[in-house]
Amino acid sequence: MTTPRRLESYVCGRWTPGAKDGQTLLDAATGEAVALIDSTGLDFAGSLAYGREVAGPKLRAMSFHDRAAMLKALGQALMGMKEEFYTESLKTGATRTDGWIDIEGGIGTMLTFASKGRRELPNTRVLTDGDVEVLSKDQTFSAQHILTPLQGVAVHINAYNFPIWGMLEKIAPTLLAGVPCLVKPASQTAYLTELMVRRIIETGILPEGALQLICGSVGDLLDHVTGQDAVTFTGSAWTGRKLKSHPAIVANSVRFTMEADSLNASILGPDAVAGTPEFDLFVKEVAREMTVKAGQKCTAIRRVIAPREQVQALVAALRERLEKTPLGLPGAEGTRMGPLASFDQRVEVRERIRELQADAEIVAGNPDEVRLASGDAERGAFLNPVLLYADKPFAATKIHEVEAFGPVSTVMPYDDLDEAVSLAQMGKGSLVSSVFTNDAKVAEEVVIGAAPFHGRILIGNRASAKTSTGHGSPLAALVHGGPGRAGGGEEMGGIRGVKHYMQRTAVQGAPRLLSAVTGRWIEGAEAQQGVHPFRKSLAELNIGDQLVTATRTITLEDVEHFANFTGDTFYAHMDEVAAKANPFFDDRVAHGYLIASFAAGLFVEPNPGPVLANYGVDNMRFLTPVYFGDTLQVRLTCKEINPRANAEHGEVRWDCQVTNQHGAVVAQYDVLTMVAKTWPAIAQAAE
Repeated sequence: MTTPRRLESYVCGRWTPGAKDGQTLLDAATGEAVALIDSTGLDFAGSLAYGREVAGPKLRAMSFHDRAAMLKALGQALMGMKEEFYTESLKTGATRTDGWIDIEGGIGTMLTFASKGRRELPNTRVLTDGDVEVLSKDQTFSAQHILTPLQGVAVHINAYNFPIWGMLEKIAPTLLAGVPCLVKPASQTAYLTELMVRRIIETGILPEGALQLICGSVGDLLDHVTGQDAVTFTGSAWTGRKLKSHPAIVANSVRFTMEADSLNASILGPDAVAGTPEFDLFVKEVAREMTVKAGQKCTAIRRVIAPREQVQALVAALRERLEKTPLGLPGAEGTRMGPLASFDQRVEVRERIRELQADAEIVAGNPDEVRLASGDAERGAFLNPVLLYADKPFAATKIHEVEAFGPVSTVMPYDDLDEAVSLAQMGKGSLVSSVFTNDAKVAEEVVIGAAPFHGRILIGNRASAKTSTGHGSPLAALVHGGPGRAGGGEEMGGIRGVKHYMQRTAVQGAPRLLSAVTGRWIEGAEAQQGVHPFRKSLAELNIGDQLVTATRTITLEDVEHFANFTGDTFYAHMDEVAAKANPFFDDRVAHGYLIASFAAGLFVEPNPGPVLANYGVDNMRFLTPVYFGDTLQVRLTCKEINPRANAEHGEVRWDCQVTNQHGAVVAQYDVLTMVAKTWPAIAQAAE
């Protein structure tokens, strides 16, 4: 028998064991001792201070692109070590498939945030939020909402079921925001989290103090949180509410995000009768959500809602599928489902099943009898899938209140779609729901009726069967969280998740000073003219560099040539009578895209130079009609500069304003270009 390793916490820049032997953690499948965990004697207040004082300034000094590059490098390094994590993951009871969700799913989530940070955030340290608010007629006083990183530490308290994904999906947006992290994994599977944190620290990629780890109890840690810190929690609603009401969290208005286990529902649409692709997909999805991670997922399907006339066929199909699911050692060939995380967890799940039996009968599986393809039921925390049926779900209470956090689901019938939606709502708030239907009207009614009670809804049907990520898979780009019982929190959701760790502030002042704060030119700020800005590389270009062009008069021949050349013969451009009948026009008008084309002709500098490509136009609006004889002029201003890391170019956003002879704005939009960092050096390098 191997000697269990002693887990250590990483705080204040060093690995530190607890002062006591602590709790022995067992292999979920074999019962062998894996590790000892204890955090006695740690300086919890000091760890928070260390994160704030040592790591915080370093992270905030980096731009969003710097942090995104850091996450990318870290994710790639961890992916190269994945087999070590898979080996350790077997001890948690996870099969290779289960481990893939946790390990590669977690690393993939980090890489997704790295990619989104590079593509969707500017290469600055401050985010602008929304449009500039003009507060004076002469544009000398304006306002801009900005987002800046909190100057504290994000404390992430995680659940036992996803020891890697649960950590990485939280620290990725936190670090991208520029905030240090302190992670507290659930004890039962903390040895896997500790292993990954060791490997992260060894890479040297993160600034010192950006990631700390507590293995064991958090002690008096929460006594020391401030209004600049944030606390996230994943686990039971009861524990979450207790933490949320901690005196220091309440007194200091500490940001607290809870993601609690919920009674997620999946609805079989009335059109999805036995024999349809949707019925078969539904059976497969319910069975998968019951058996992946042995049903120990906060997003697993707990309530199976089906048309009454389909219940008998559904139960029979689920029973057959579940009985064919081999239960055994997670590393054994052929195993499709491993054990629960611990013996204590198995005891709890069996108790919850007994509570559910007050409202429902068991129709598949036996919680007291373990049937194994491999392993020992006396040494491992094995439990076969259990399916229940509640014939009168509206008269029941337990099935809408009690969660057996394991391979357990309850089927309940509905007689019409309104009942199906009502049953989904009776979960009092869930992380996710799903509906399997090929009927657009059914999808519409279920989603609109269930959405206020859910953080995410999956619509499953034959068209998306091969590409769908499924009911139980949170994705980095999508919100993970839910209202009510689900905790009222929100994680991930792409860049939305980054903003959770930033403070939104309204800044008012003169446009020139607002531009200095945001790194983005705004209307009313000073501009400088001289050399054509398209002749300037990033090394020479400045925010506010501006070009005011010559003019061009629009003629009848211009409009008719454009119409015939492009095929855009819309009546407002070609038919005088019809145009005048239009309430928006006094006569025939020029095409909006003709205006944009002529504007480009006015501001483009045609010779080879540092502007390498035009890659888009944002927020284009046509504000004033252009008639024959109107004279156009363009004002082009460098609005934002975003150099790319590890590249010879960057992105430049230009404010393009087109006016007529009266000074009225006829078109307004942003032009996006790729510009060389230096010139002619980049041209010489290309040769």
